[in-house]
Amino acid sequence: MLSEATDPAQPLPLTRSSVLAAKKTISHLIHCTPALTSSSLSGSLPGKNRLFFKAENFQKGGAFKFRGASYSLSCLTPQELAKGVCTHSSGNHAGALALAAQQRGVKCYVVMPSNSAQPKVDAVRSYGASITFCEPNAPARAATLAAVQAQTGATFIPPYDAVNTILGQGTALLELVEQVPEKLAAVVAPVGGGGLLAGTALAADGTGIRIFGAEPAGADDCARGLEEGKRLPDVDAHTIADGLRTPVGVLNFPIIQEKVEKVITVTDEEIIEAMRLMWERMKIVVEPSGATAFAAVRSKQFQELGIQGPIGIIISGGNVDLSKPLPWAHVPPE
Repeated sequence: MLSEATDPAQPLPLTRSSVLAAKKTISHLIHCTPALTSSSLSGSLPGKNRLFFKAENFQKGGAFKFRGASYSLSCLTPQELAKGVCTHSSGNHAGALALAAQQRGVKCYVVMPSNSAQPKVDAVRSYGASITFCEPNAPARAATLAAVQAQTGATFIPPYDAVNTILGQGTALLELVEQVPEKLAAVVAPVGGGGLLAGTALAADGTGIRIFGAEPAGADDCARGLEEGKRLPDVDAHTIADGLRTPVGVLNFPIIQEKVEKVITVTDEEIIEAMRLMWERMKIVVEPSGATAFAAVRSKQFQELGIQGPIGIIISGGNVDLSKPLPWAHVPPE
């Protein structure tokens, strides 16, 4: 079985300086996404904290994953690039890697579960990737990817549990700090596999910014693992936030354990309400996973911390299947 916690080339150390180096490497490849504000949403909080939303839903591919994919490809040798790249993913990482590979003229092979959402399959295919479908379980995914890798010689680019992926994702926080006119008191990022949250924590190291994670209550392995003092390798996920249904990674967990103050858990109802407010007040397309950090900021658990000053919120993505009713819509039975 392939290990998630591997990198194709000798990686940089997991430090803030390495995130800075990653930003310099990929700045010409990615969008510097805007930092949005909303006086309405800021004013709705008990503490009236000014909120700055890092809009990674405007990133290439519609999610922050393009950062890690771009940096991972930038670290490959010409010989490795010539053989192509491969990964397993049912969602945003698949599209991000396919698009990053297309930009470089590199072949991309993606293993996707047979139950993947059709819009995400269509997106990966439109970026020129070769898709191999497998049964929707971890053993089938690993076995199929191993077969694809053996046949093609392509380099595996992990979705979250790899040094270069983590460093690439951390560049979003560096941009946010540059965009905000005052020092942030705290930043909240969603956590599934943990690449974004771990990268954010590394990027904030030594800045004095308090870092928090946001996790669905129906997939709360990271929050429970922090309470128990050990990584929980399995997650029985039941949440609308499909991008956060993975267990936190081997490399990511100790970074989160050391540098993240707390992981806030929120219900699907809280996520849906946060998502609705962002669509309604900010007029932007946000997926459930992308609304989870805002849901956490609105929660009683977070508000009781009494944080004073501006708060950064990372919107992780905006890839929504618009052929289906939005989660807050009440569709009458046929």
